[in-house]
Amino acid sequence: MGDPVNHPSHYLYGKFEVIDILEEAVALAPNPVQGCLQYQVLKYMLRLWGKENSLQDARKAKWYLNRLIQNMQAETTADEILSNVLGPK
Repeated sequence: MGDPVNHPSHYLYGKFEVIDILEEAVALAPNPVQGCLQYQVLKYMLRLWGKENSLQDARKAKWYLNRLIQNMQAETTADEILSNVLGPK
């Protein structure tokens, strides 16, 4: 994989391409926004040790994880409000 644009070494996780792992991992996400955020978290974590600034990538993963958690909490809160107004599903 000598192509520095499409296949640099940090695009691999062992013998697998990171993109293949990511696409499979987010397939079960309940919605596109949460899938996108999960994708970003995993991307930075899987490529963490293959790039120069691992701490920066860890911080990026944390930022996306925090946003994913906020999104999930907001969805749960909205579901609870609807349940209180409309009754249980």
